[in-house]
Amino acid sequence: MTAELVRGQNHPLSQVRLEIRISVGVPVLAGATLGDENGTVHGAQWVAHPGAPALPGVEVARQAAVEHRLTVDLSAVPEAVHRVDVFLALPAGTGPSRFGAVPAPRTAVHGPDDTELARYTVTGLDTEAAVIALELYRRQGAWKIRAMGQGYADGLPALLADQGLREADALAVVRGATIPGPDPMASHDRDTHHAHGAGRNPYDTRVPGDAPALGSPIDHTHPRRPRHPTPPQPSPPSTGGAAAPSGDGQPAPPVAGDAVGWSMEERLYNQVWGMFEDLARTTAAYRSAVDFADARLEKELDQALADPRARLGDGNAAVREAARSRREQLAGRARAVLDRDLAQLIAESEVVEPALPPAYARWDNPVWRGYRVPAEPPMALRLGDLHLPESLPLRIPLLAVLPLEHGLWIDSGTTAMPEGAFADPVALRRAAMEAAVALAARLLAVHPAGEFAVRVIDPAGAGARALWPLTGAGLLAAPPASGAAGVAEVLERLTRRVDLAQMAVRGGAAGELPDEVDAARQLLIVNDFPHGFDDRAVTRLRYLADEGPAVGVHLLLVADRADTAGYGPLLDPLWRSLMRLTPVPDAYVADPWVGHAWTYEPALPPAGSRILEQVLGEVATARTKYK
Repeated sequence: MTAELVRGQNHPLSQVRLEIRISVGVPVLAGATLGDENGTVHGAQWVAHPGAPALPGVEVARQAAVEHRLTVDLSAVPEAVHRVDVFLALPAGTGPSRFGAVPAPRTAVHGPDDTELARYTVTGLDTEAAVIALELYRRQGAWKIRAMGQGYADGLPALLADQGLREADALAVVRGATIPGPDPMASHDRDTHHAHGAGRNPYDTRVPGDAPALGSPIDHTHPRRPRHPTPPQPSPPSTGGAAAPSGDGQPAPPVAGDAVGWSMEERLYNQVWGMFEDLARTTAAYRSAVDFADARLEKELDQALADPRARLGDGNAAVREAARSRREQLAGRARAVLDRDLAQLIAESEVVEPALPPAYARWDNPVWRGYRVPAEPPMALRLGDLHLPESLPLRIPLLAVLPLEHGLWIDSGTTAMPEGAFADPVALRRAAMEAAVALAARLLAVHPAGEFAVRVIDPAGAGARALWPLTGAGLLAAPPASGAAGVAEVLERLTRRVDLAQMAVRGGAAGELPDEVDAARQLLIVNDFPHGFDDRAVTRLRYLADEGPAVGVHLLLVADRADTAGYGPLLDPLWRSLMRLTPVPDAYVADPWVGHAWTYEPALPPAGSRILEQVLGEVATARTKYK
């Protein structure tokens, strides 16, 4: 049965030898780019176009045409290729200059026996002069197809540049029906981010009403490694030349670490990121299909009511019932596709979760039972979990690259206040502080002994109960600061540390600080901000938020933004520079692909568990030996 795809939807491919048929209605150029696991096109020799129509496993037409037939043999593409993007471009100066002025491009993917496997009509285009219509991509040893429909108003140069091709302008000079041939010596390593998909920070955290993002694009390469080509990964056992699903058409069993990277830690990080992207896209496809079904139902019902002859008798009821039946069939098929994809992701999650290292793992993961203080810091840290309403019980870890590029803010005054235990504002503030302590404990646990320090400002002493795991283990760099004098002293100390570190960096002696200055990375927890802060203290806190992360000083505010209303817009830049977290589940995290409102859940130890005390005890013991 042919899969009718909508934008963002993916579908497994049961064949690896394909013919992609394209029909537009006006002459267009058709081509394909070969990308690595990050979608990077490593030079003009990775682009199939009329000037160079044949690449290993891919062949395109030599001229513009109303209809195209591209041949693809996925078993013949180089091992380094993980993506094949099929693009269309309008020739310059020979007809329409935008896809919005031409019929919607129709694409169909056929197998070697001429069976139609999938089709996709690229709708919704307007000013775009080039578009990625389809993407074939490798996932867990099998190939899938994704309906893309990603357009570029600046044409083919912008499309190719977005895929990392620096010589895109030279390659994409489209005149009539041809493109100049590629420069065989040209290649490069990608150093920019995708506009959509790979290379973007998948966890783009936004607060509704705040335009700037609370987070920025992240380079997903290891922070302590230079940029090199990705090492080759072991190939799966041969299946007759086809990296395809098993003989019964089912995808290959999921494997933990089934992603690229220099280490298992990096591979797991990239695999989690891939799961997040897949869930975002398949949910977007489902929602789009349901919206289409609802819109068509409404249109058909309006047409039935507009016909005077159908208003009376049983005919009108039959028309309405038939329309609703068609709507349910469409929505049901979309749900079946979503359920299939969710089943694959849940199976992958069940394999990946037990394999995660402590920095990535939930507190109930058995890996914490055998915890020992590490010799090296990790590349990322789990801040919590993310999920969508359609995907329960599947949860995707929210991983933040270390060292943190931005401070954190645990909102103790969320407006979406749940019923029950947290309906009391006092209980909610206590829960926010407990979430802060759990994060601080995790940061201490995943760093080598003596390389991370935690300080606390608690002006009124309201957080003493929640702070007990840290204070009881003796893991604070100093007792919690209280009162105006204590606030001023801590901020003065950390401000001086930032100043000295910046001077050391400018002097070419990064890391060399005076003996009396703690060289460890610092986390400052501020409870009940802005209580106890005068104007001078607020200014210093803003300075730490802006300048601290670059030299190892990080903020973790536990605060209700409404409490700072008296400062007017003065503190708006501070809030926007921090990543907002919540002590209870709240739907506010936006992904960069389709803008889903993901529900965030904090990373907390299970109720009644003593794992936090056990882990902090190990940290305290190691710190004693370190001293």
